[in-house]
Amino acid sequence: MNKIISKYLIFGFLKSIINIFFIFMCLGLILNLFEEIEFFKNLDEKIWLPLYLTFLFIPNLMIELLPFIIFISAVWYFMFIKSNTDLLSLKIFGYSNLKIILTLSFTAFLVGCCVLFVLNPLTAAMTKSYEITKAKYSRDIDHLVSINKNGVWIKDSSGEDKKIISAKNLKGNYLYKVSIYKIDKQHKLIKRIESEKVNITKLPWVFERATVFNLKEGGKTRVIENYKFDTIYDLNKLNSIYRNLGTISFIDLVKNYKKYIETGYKSALLKERLHFFLSLPIFLFFMVFLASIFTVGSVNKSPNIYYIFISIISCVVIYYLKDLSLALGQTERISLTLSAWAPIVTLGLFCTIGIIQINEK
Repeated sequence: MNKIISKYLIFGFLKSIINIFFIFMCLGLILNLFEEIEFFKNLDEKIWLPLYLTFLFIPNLMIELLPFIIFISAVWYFMFIKSNTDLLSLKIFGYSNLKIILTLSFTAFLVGCCVLFVLNPLTAAMTKSYEITKAKYSRDIDHLVSINKNGVWIKDSSGEDKKIISAKNLKGNYLYKVSIYKIDKQHKLIKRIESEKVNITKLPWVFERATVFNLKEGGKTRVIENYKFDTIYDLNKLNSIYRNLGTISFIDLVKNYKKYIETGYKSALLKERLHFFLSLPIFLFFMVFLASIFTVGSVNKSPNIYYIFISIISCVVIYYLKDLSLALGQTERISLTLSAWAPIVTLGLFCTIGIIQINEK
C-alpha cells in the first residue's frame, strides 16, 4: 500500500513539474524570439533562423530557472492535494506531513541529479551550437570577442581604424603571444604590433615590450618599451563578454577543470559554475520544503491568488538574495564557495524550523 501511495505522490508531483516547465518554456520562447528577431532585423534572413536559435537557447535557460520551476510546481501540487482532501486521506493511511514533504523533496533532488548527468550535456551542446550559429551572423557587428582552440580573438572598431587582436591565451592579468592588426577605412593593413605579454587590467593596455611594424612607412620596424594601446576592452570586460559558461556541462567541467584554466578561463568563474551545479539538487530539495511551509503549514483555507502572490514574492526574494551572495563572492568580500552555498544553508535552516512546526500540526 505504501508503494502505491508513494507512486501516486511522485507521479502527481512530476506531472506538476512538467506542466509548470512547459509554461515557463513557452514564456521563454516568446520573449527570446522577439530578442532574436530584433538581432536579425537588418539581415535578410527568414523567421526560421530566429526560431531555431530560440529553441537552442531556451533549454539552458530552463536549467537556470529550475529552482523556481520546482518551487511553483510544489506550491501548485500541495494546493491540489489540499483542496481535494487527498492530504487528509494520506494522513488516514499513516502518512505524516513530514513523510509527504520528504517524498516530494527527494523526488526534486533526483530530478536535479538527472538534469546534471543527462540533460545538462545536451543543453550545453545546444548552447554551443547557438553561440557558433549566431557568431556567423555577427560579422557586421562592430565589436566581437571570441575564444576557441586557436586562442583569443577580438574585433574592435573604436576610433578611426579597426583593430583585429589575436592572442594565444589569457592567464591572470595578461594576454600572451599577442598580435594586433590595424586596418584603415579602405580596409588596408597599416600597422602590425607584436608582443609576448600584455597587461590588460586597465585601459589603455600596456605592452612591456612591443615590436611595431608601420606599413605606411614601408614596413619600418620599431621596438618600444612600455607601449600603450587604446581599446575599449579591459580584463573585466573580456571576462564578462567572451565566455558563455552555458556551453560547458557539469561532467565536462569536472573532467576538464584544469584544462579550461590553462586555456584562459578565469578560475573564479569556473569555480562559481561548478558550485552552482553541485548545489542544484540540494537547492531543489529545499525549495519543496519552502513550498510546503507556505501551503501545508497554513491551517486556514486561502484563495489561490494568495498562493500565487506568495510564490512570486518568494521567487523574487530568493533570486535577489542568491544574486547578492554571488556578487559578494565575485567582489571577494566573501569566498566564492561560501557565496554559492550561503543562500542554500540559510534556506535550509529556515525550512528546518518551518518543517518542525508543520509536523507538529
